[in-house]
Amino acid sequence: MAEIKKTPLSGVLEIFPKVFKDQRGYFFESFRADWLEKEGVHETWVQDNQSYSQKGTVRGLHFQREPYAQAKLVRVVRGKVLDVVVDLRKGSETFGKNYSTILDSERNNLLYVPAGFGHGFSVLEDAVFVYKCSNYYNKESEGGILWNDPHLQIDWMVNDPIISEKDTQWQTIEEFKANSEGGL
Repeated sequence: MAEIKKTPLSGVLEIFPKVFKDQRGYFFESFRADWLEKEGVHETWVQDNQSYSQKGTVRGLHFQREPYAQAKLVRVVRGKVLDVVVDLRKGSETFGKNYSTILDSERNNLLYVPAGFGHGFSVLEDAVFVYKCSNYYNKESEGGILWNDPHLQIDWMVNDPIISEKDTQWQTIEEFKANSEGGL
């Protein structure tokens, strides 16, 4: 059975699977629907994604607008990342707050991110990052929050980040709030 940890942001869960090790190596269940169902989460996963990023890369903070909003179940299969989520849900008590955790291929932990959150990560060791999505990617529904918005005060734990041009152009959290009638 996996250990499930609730985070300060309602609905965001960190999952620690039980790992069985012996002289041959290890085995663990990397996903079970009943882990999330036990926490009241009922998702249908429709898309799996994988990326490789070199140390020092920052990706995010990304989201999808309705009707293509996505919940995500993220993990690292090689390396280590700082995974970051920002609550963008309209009317949420924690709107604009963020949570971060280190996802590590040694710990095999996962993070469940409900729809309505911005998501990103910084790469602390070269990493292969995989994630399940509850909805298909749609370019026209894509949005983002500026990764280094001073209002968010996120310590990405990298110096001189490698970042895409697109990720340097997103709006601040204050601009997002004003432009989206208070949230997703």
